[in-house]
Amino acid sequence: MKKQNVLNLIKYHVERNENSFRNEAINIARYFDSIGDDQLAEYIMSLIAESNLYTPQGSDFESDFLKQIDVRVIEPLNLPIEISGDIKGIINAVNHNVGINKFLFEGLPGSGKTEAAKNVARLLDRALFRVDFDHLIDSKLGQTNKNITSIFSDINTLPNSNRVVILFDEIDVIALDRINSNDVREMGRATSTILRELDRLTDLNKEIVIIATTNLFSNFDKALTRRFDAIINFNRYSKEDLIEVAEYYFLSFVKNFKGVSKDIRLFRKILNASDKLPYPGELKNIIKTSLAFSNTDFEYDYLKRLYNSLIGNLDQTDLNDLHTKGFTVREIEKLKGESKSSVSRKLNKED
Repeated sequence: MKKQNVLNLIKYHVERNENSFRNEAINIARYFDSIGDDQLAEYIMSLIAESNLYTPQGSDFESDFLKQIDVRVIEPLNLPIEISGDIKGIINAVNHNVGINKFLFEGLPGSGKTEAAKNVARLLDRALFRVDFDHLIDSKLGQTNKNITSIFSDINTLPNSNRVVILFDEIDVIALDRINSNDVREMGRATSTILRELDRLTDLNKEIVIIATTNLFSNFDKALTRRFDAIINFNRYSKEDLIEVAEYYFLSFVKNFKGVSKDIRLFRKILNASDKLPYPGELKNIIKTSLAFSNTDFEYDYLKRLYNSLIGNLDQTDLNDLHTKGFTVREIEKLKGESKSSVSRKLNKED
């Protein structure tokens, strides 16, 4: 064994790179085995087996319906305090190991449900597998039910399943209300199948964590709802919460654009003037495209585009209306691209 092996172990531990740490430890065990110290080699391997080390990336496990997600590099969450508190509660509940391990995240699209699930896996130091619904629904009669059964069979054969989080993203694809007259009979059977398999999974594996997300909670099957230990509502953003999220995205993006003058005060004022702000996912796209589509010859063009997206057509907006909304003459100058004297003259004329 070389000094570099020890240095690598320390390096991988500091970087929290479990995969490389495990591989380095195995190499060290093999070295001791090669020089006849089989007892030390077996002791090292037993420590690895008994520890919480797992292989989050590059696993040999293969499945048609389970796709592993890299949770090492993810965006920081910008959740309201109430939702952040619930996420912390999930971490506590799982760590208490009392059988509370199935959670349903419900809320509008773009409210942060999927990113929150990724962060739960990261905070629990677990691998995350997402159920791939693209190949699940089958036009052949009964095949969808067989696919659902196969998913849970794959889940039950996952290595180190006590170190795994399973994400059913947008589970409403197969979990609509069976009583709903608009629901097709085949999908009703699919819901019944997932109910049965969730019950079996609970009996067979009490440590695996299940997270499901839905945008259509009002149409969710009530029997399936009862299978979850906790339901987290992501529709709890205040306007100030959304403004803080928007400001975070803006400051993250604006530094990459040349010829743009950063005006955070006017940026926030536009957000405040909007009657209803979209949720973070859509808000992020609006801010990004406003910057990306902006005219480099007009340093405040992105603010005009932001106004158009969130409030209305700025070109058709009366100057007096802007002034009534609280925009100063200087701010109207930036939005309209007119000189300050011109704006003042037109406002005085309208008055």
